[in-house]
Amino acid sequence: MYIIPSIFQAVQGKLFGSKEIVALSCAWCHEVYHNKESCFNQSKIGEICTLGNYAPIIVPPSWIVKLPSKGNFKSSIRVNNKNNASNASKKMKNANKRNKQQQQKEERKEHRAFIVKPIPSTEVIPVIVFINPKSGGNQGVKLLGKFQQLLNPRQVFDLTQGGPKMGLEMFRKAPNLRVLACGGDGTVGWVLSILDQLNPPIVPVPAVGVLPLGTGNDLARALGWGGGYTDEPIGKILREIGMSQCVLMDRWRLRVTTNEDVADDQVDKSKDNVPLNVINNYFSFGVDAHIALEFHEAREAHPEKFNSRLRNKMYYGQMGGKDLILRQYRNLSQWVTLECDGTDYTAKLKDAGCHAVLFLNIPSYGGGTHPWNDSFGQSKAAIDDGLMEVVGLTTYQLPMLQAGMHGTCICQCRTARIVTNRTIPMQVDGEACRVKPSIIEMELLNKAVMLAKRKQGRADVQVNPLEKLQLIILRLSMDQYERYHYDKDMLRKVANKLGRIEIESQCDLEQVRNMLNAKFEESIAYPRVSQDWCFIDCCTAEHYFRIDRAQEHLHYICDIAVDELYILDHEAATMPQTPDQERSFAAYSQRQTQNDRRNIEHGERSGSTDDDELEMGFRSIKVQKWKSREDRLFSFNEEVFGYGFSSVLEQTSDAVLLAAQSGDLLMLRALHEQGYSLQSANKKGQTALHFACKYNHKDIVKYTILRASRRLINMADNERGQTALHVAAEHGRRDISVMLVAAGANIEARDLSGNTPMMTAFNKEFYEVATYLECKQIFIFLKCTHAT
Repeated sequence: MYIIPSIFQAVQGKLFGSKEIVALSCAWCHEVYHNKESCFNQSKIGEICTLGNYAPIIVPPSWIVKLPSKGNFKSSIRVNNKNNASNASKKMKNANKRNKQQQQKEERKEHRAFIVKPIPSTEVIPVIVFINPKSGGNQGVKLLGKFQQLLNPRQVFDLTQGGPKMGLEMFRKAPNLRVLACGGDGTVGWVLSILDQLNPPIVPVPAVGVLPLGTGNDLARALGWGGGYTDEPIGKILREIGMSQCVLMDRWRLRVTTNEDVADDQVDKSKDNVPLNVINNYFSFGVDAHIALEFHEAREAHPEKFNSRLRNKMYYGQMGGKDLILRQYRNLSQWVTLECDGTDYTAKLKDAGCHAVLFLNIPSYGGGTHPWNDSFGQSKAAIDDGLMEVVGLTTYQLPMLQAGMHGTCICQCRTARIVTNRTIPMQVDGEACRVKPSIIEMELLNKAVMLAKRKQGRADVQVNPLEKLQLIILRLSMDQYERYHYDKDMLRKVANKLGRIEIESQCDLEQVRNMLNAKFEESIAYPRVSQDWCFIDCCTAEHYFRIDRAQEHLHYICDIAVDELYILDHEAATMPQTPDQERSFAAYSQRQTQNDRRNIEHGERSGSTDDDELEMGFRSIKVQKWKSREDRLFSFNEEVFGYGFSSVLEQTSDAVLLAAQSGDLLMLRALHEQGYSLQSANKKGQTALHFACKYNHKDIVKYTILRASRRLINMADNERGQTALHVAAEHGRRDISVMLVAAGANIEARDLSGNTPMMTAFNKEFYEVATYLECKQIFIFLKCTHAT
């Protein structure tokens, strides 16, 4: 339990002149105990707190992880000896010099004091609260303290301190997340717009609830939360939020373009666009937008006169009465053209004498009125029906809405097009401005998940379940980690790709380890991973951190990986240095070689597969075993003199093929510099160049072409007789085909089926590659003809 005695100590000292602590309270569940041995003892402190009545919606304190303060970074790199320490320090100094500008940019970023690492649970439905202190007078300021007292203070946010984006980003991985927006309809729209902007988006999208603190609060009324906060107990509100149900709400997009056929009559006051391009509640133009605009301009000029909900409504009534006499928008139907779902309704506006036109997404408008008559139309109005209700209003109908009357129902539509020929006031969700002559198009954008007060007969919306994570497994050696642990981009480049894995986001790292070890044992498609490997956290902070194996049960896969899962193999070498190390590096293929030799001795044909993939779950490439220089020079083995293998002065290695397959140029270069042949081939005769062409690794192709003989470029495999150019053409690699032809690849070479590379590309319907190769054939033919 978390005990806070200081509050009671202060009360006791003030009332009785004593500083003795008479009671203690838990900061989470708020249980109170007398400070006596019979009521409270030290054993209570060690008890697990239940978090009280609001436990399902409280963010547990165990989810909050404090980050090291700026300038107090502790590296997780172990230093084995003084030499390693000195080498590491030199590397760090050199790297710091090279990355000085990048570090200066990172220092400008705001330091995060903590992060949220949620523990997946079906029992916890965390609610993060966004409060706009400016809404509803001083109510927002009071509610901020009350929510922080009853909930975890880390889940309550003041919108004036940076907006809702920081809170949503912080809790993006929290399961079953819900959002409570405390403010007016504009506050809710702000939160929904940020949810749209997040990249990548939160999946599943959190449901948004409303605590009305604004003036109209029409969205809160439509969702059943009432027209305003009336000092209800916060505990009651939290219980209702916990028992609320999810519903869908349509959201509409507005596209505004200038009407070039008409000149603007109010250049100084008009704008090119509406204040908001997404409609949550309603969109209108005419007299009601004019009144809303006058109200906003008056409030900006004299904010002290608009400090209560009653005064705001009185001002609206005064402006409405003024326009009832002046009738400024009696000719509105002559200034606009209205088209809904392809039908022109301008004549209907003129017949009704409308001074304003409303497009309603929710049934409530203007502080609780209902302009739409449910008896009109094909279906009853709903917030999730994909229809917008179009209503016309006169200056007589506008004030009578408060008495329960309705406006003139025009239609229900899915799309609308409005053309204006003069500057007209318009408003979107209460935000008004004057818009110059324009063409406005409206269509459905998406459906937001909202929290509505539970109502009998209404079913909950099933929120999409958590999707499985698709992760790329990347392996790092200790040398790579020590050198680049501060540089995420460089680590991503030098890491060795092992394969992909699909996994539940709720798995802890112990479960993930078991799954990976099983994959490593089953597959021989890549160098064996040692048992002494660990996970790397690439999400928590700006640097990468190793996860202690003893603490893997405390971390979840969603905490440390987004699209890539990094593992650190302590025994992995960046490159094989000696023949003994090379054999250890390729131990997985030696086992397969022994099995094949055993089958041949018994007169059996070893099994083969058509798939030569190197990723998990596929068969590995097998190449000849390393041989000493004496064997290479003096033996008559066909592996030495056979076509398709390396020269006598170079060693062959399946690691060369692995590097070409995975696109690891650093490993390939290192292997070649150590004396390993670029002509290494598997039992099918496929070389590194074949694999680089197949998997579109242009840098590998370029390196191989520059450092290998032309013999390698035109080497054909044993299975289909295809050269590297055949492979590039078969997979539609035009850029690689250009490189190979420029390097001297034989365009006329034919495979075992009698096809040239051009014919291969044509058969696979890669017509661009086929056309290029055909043009090169014609060019070579004409050149030879001219020479003769």
